[in-house]
Amino acid sequence: MTGKTITRADLAEAVYREVGLSRQDSAALVESVLGMMADTLAAGESVKLSSFGSFMLREKNGRMGRNPKTGEEVPIDPRRVLVFKPSQVLKDRIDESLSK
Repeated sequence: MTGKTITRADLAEAVYREVGLSRQDSAALVESVLGMMADTLAAGESVKLSSFGSFMLREKNGRMGRNPKTGEEVPIDPRRVLVFKPSQVLKDRIDESLSK
């Protein structure tokens, strides 16, 4: 494992090398796709990328939490959280890379 995080610039560079668009067009394409995904999730819909996985919003109920430092009970408001569920294809690919 390299420990490197993939950035938007890395994605744009990969599009530039693989597809052959200009660097500026590649960056615009990456921004457009990520923006569309963010807008769709903000609207409460799921995003499914075939052979990769699904991004979904899950509703979490309100509950009582506890401040670990003071022990004081604190109410936690209901909220929506983003979850990612990898596809079986992605899981298999990761398992193959770990077994090498």
